[in-house]
Amino acid sequence: MADECFGHPRLAAIYDVLDGDRPDLDTYLRMATEFGARQVLDIGCGTGVFALLLASRGIEVTGVDPALASLDVARSKPGGERVRWIHGDAGAAPPLQADLATMTANVAQQIVAPEAWRQTLRSAHATLRPGGHLVFETRDPARRAWEEWTREASYRLTDIPGAGEVESWVELLDVSLPLVTFRWTYVFAADGQTLTSDSTLRFRERSEIEADLFAHDYTLDSVRDAADRPGREFIFVAHRPM
Repeated sequence: MADECFGHPRLAAIYDVLDGDRPDLDTYLRMATEFGARQVLDIGCGTGVFALLLASRGIEVTGVDPALASLDVARSKPGGERVRWIHGDAGAAPPLQADLATMTANVAQQIVAPEAWRQTLRSAHATLRPGGHLVFETRDPARRAWEEWTREASYRLTDIPGAGEVESWVELLDVSLPLVTFRWTYVFAADGQTLTSDSTLRFRERSEIEADLFAHDYTLDSVRDAADRPGREFIFVAHRPM
């Protein structure tokens, strides 16, 4: 199931503004060029920011996401008709011979159940052509990112076109490693409505992910640093063997 920040129509409509600039996507765009990708599967595409960037470059893109409200936002954007949008998880993707499958931002960590994670790796593998790449990122547990997830550090008042002023902040709810649970709160000044969205991320160790990739018939090419969060995240680059 999708978290409320992605699945609630009112929250999905303001997600892009609150999420801000996405410098992390520059790395993925460079890799799409590096691998000569002409067909891409974007797993957990959300409101379609990355999928639409790819489509604007003439790449054939399929975006899959379990949050229907986020897909509705994606479809409504300029160029939305260039992308094939699929409601569901990675297993819902149609048969493809993709050059590249991606999970940007928190997508890989949001797949918390071990069997769901294994199924995602299997499904992505099935959509890739031989030699096609899987790329995703995950935070390094050793950096303890959750210690910064406080109301004091995150509180914002944002004036959003069409929605008015919205207060937002995050609070940590539970740390039971490898799982970390937190809550976003949103207060809409226009009518006083308060909405919350609880999320859980799985902080996998690098060695665990490497073993998972090997077990699902991927070849690990490299583990790269994240340009937008240097020293804090791993970017895994693997491919389906020829």
